[in-house]
Amino acid sequence: MLEGNVVNLKRVEKEDASLLAEWFNDPDFLGEYEGLFQFSRSEFELLFGTEDRHETTGFFIEKKDGTRVGIINYFFVLHVDPSVRLLELGFFMLPDERGKGYCTEAARIMVDYLFLSKDIVRIQATTSVGNLGSQKVLEKVGFRKEGTMRKSIYIRGVWRDDFLYSILLEEWKEPKILTKV
Repeated sequence: MLEGNVVNLKRVEKEDASLLAEWFNDPDFLGEYEGLFQFSRSEFELLFGTEDRHETTGFFIEKKDGTRVGIINYFFVLHVDPSVRLLELGFFMLPDERGKGYCTEAARIMVDYLFLSKDIVRIQATTSVGNLGSQKVLEKVGFRKEGTMRKSIYIRGVWRDDFLYSILLEEWKEPKILTKV
């Protein structure tokens, strides 16, 4: 478990597949800036135990009392050149828990963890141009907007633009929350 001041990050386990299916099948959880999905519990279970370097590694965002309020994950983006290791961050919050600072702290914890434990120099994230909440989270954590990816994602029948954000190792410099891993 990665401990913060207000939230902790607890690794998602295979036993959590039912909750993941419940959350990700709920359009309100995903919000208006994500596609519509329908995954079964067994499809989520298949994600566990893979040795693919492109797999998603997920953590529940938990309040200090253990209440799960969201999920944050990281994954390596597929690239033609296998020596290129583009690591991307993503997050989702329960609708009633948005705007309370939990996701911002979770993202700070995750950035600390990734720069302290992975041989990387960059973490990136994408967000819909209309998703002001996610943009605020990324900017508070130190990510910089690099540009617009035009018509990069098909969501609910419409091609939409995304912003590409990143934070570099030299911009991060030192842990903001984690003091040890």
